[in-house]
Amino acid sequence: MTNMTLSIPEDLAKKMKAFPEIRWSEVARQAIEKRVNDLEIMNRIASKSKLTEKDVEEISKSIKASAAKKLHEHRY
Repeated sequence: MTNMTLSIPEDLAKKMKAFPEIRWSEVARQAIEKRVNDLEIMNRIASKSKLTEKDVEEISKSIKASAAKKLHEHRY
């Protein structure tokens, strides 16, 4: 198995010390593994897509506009 050095903010390290029973290296390993698996799934889906970058940008703008509208409606 390969080793990795991970830098974390000091305030987070202090919070982690409150839970010495947790194997933080295992938590990090699982998080990295999940992210890699998610990215592999996204790549498989994207490789089969017929959408162009322009299509993706238009969909993204539409989703952001819709989300902003819903957020605005819930505030008032």
